[in-house]
Amino acid sequence: MSLRIVFAGTPDFAVPSLRAAAQRNEIVAVYTQPDRPAGRGRGLTASPVKLEAIKRGIPVLQPESFKSELARDSLRALKPDLMIVVAYGLILPQAVLDIPAYGCWNVHASLLPRWRGAAPIQRAIEAGDTQTGVCLMQMEKGLDTGPVLLRQVLAIGENETGGQLHERLAQLGAQTLADGLGLLRAGMRPVKQPQPSEGATYAHKIDKAEARLDWAQPAKTLANKVRAFNPWPIAEAELAGERIRIHGAVALPLAHAAPVGSVLVVGRNGIDVACSEGALRIRVLQREGGKAITAADYLNARRDLKPPVQTSA
Repeated sequence: MSLRIVFAGTPDFAVPSLRAAAQRNEIVAVYTQPDRPAGRGRGLTASPVKLEAIKRGIPVLQPESFKSELARDSLRALKPDLMIVVAYGLILPQAVLDIPAYGCWNVHASLLPRWRGAAPIQRAIEAGDTQTGVCLMQMEKGLDTGPVLLRQVLAIGENETGGQLHERLAQLGAQTLADGLGLLRAGMRPVKQPQPSEGATYAHKIDKAEARLDWAQPAKTLANKVRAFNPWPIAEAELAGERIRIHGAVALPLAHAAPVGSVLVVGRNGIDVACSEGALRIRVLQREGGKAITAADYLNARRDLKPPVQTSA
């Protein structure tokens, strides 16, 4: 059978799931956040999900919230079998969750109950997790607390960035959603598995101020932040008197007695900076007003950078 689906999502992450939902189902409407100012001109910009819906000829609705009865009546009028929510950006009240015949499903980029909330991809990398995944969840009133319908596990690469993991999880989320919809069309509703009470963590929204690195932290902690905050907001640090942004770095288990923040070694392989534990080797960085460059190119412009040792291992 074909399902009447309402899809709610906003950023790039949700687009693969919208495409998956549109296969063999009828998407009767797409809900997305209102157009927001963006870019240098601060002109109103449509979300990636809205652009995809327009391309497919799907009606788009952009309410500020579902608090009004009028907004809820508009959803009821669509007579949806199911509402799919992927990074929509609004918390749905119970009155909305109860409207579709099969309720509301959410595609969430973590292994619930770990990393409930707004930034599960970045928080998993920042914490040094070695695996993550996607959960297809039956939504309820609590924030990401509903029972899990399907779960897929994904290993996190040792040097994988937030942007790279975002892309892989977006595709895995779409595949997991497609699997769930296939079961539902076949008359086999996915079995609800309540989330365990232990192991719950909350993935707070990323604040740009978090990207400022503190050399007094261990090198491994800083390397994880560099990975997690790429491509946004990009880690920042003070290096030999200059504020830079760090796009790529690795932690070295290097014993030293140097002051934190001091440059230990420079060379074609990177710039090694002393941390409270180990050293952070900066490989790709960006000067203010410039573009991302390799450490070797940076050193060509910083001939004054002369630590005690002149070559990296």
